[in-house]
Amino acid sequence: VQLQAYGGGSVQAGGSLRLSCAASGNFARFNVMGWYLQAPENQRELVATITSGGTTNYADSVKERFTISRDNAKNTVYLQMSSLKPEDTAVYYCKLHVLLGGMDYWGKGTLVTVSS
Repeated sequence: VQLQAYGGGSVQAGGSLRLSCAASGNFARFNVMGWYLQAPENQRELVATITSGGTTNYADSVKERFTISRDNAKNTVYLQMSSLKPEDTAVYYCKLHVLLGGMDYWGKGTLVTVSS
């Protein structure tokens, strides 16, 4: 299983970015896809997750600003980020969690930089 993330970049505070992450390979369709961020010298932390059935979960810091969605036919998860703040600056990673067996797969990160 491989995950490829796209869409990182630099933006000014208040701007928007959209991240995409496509999963390829063989995995069960009942899964959870999500986004995590890791700022310099900090631990990786949850941004948002979405189940294959569409149930979402968000970190409090991004509620009302970020929206996670997915296209099951394309095995792709998206993160629409709006009203970006400098503190959102981090490397963003996507993750696929397969419910049967509990396996986790991570993509390589994509850097998001928000300038004030």
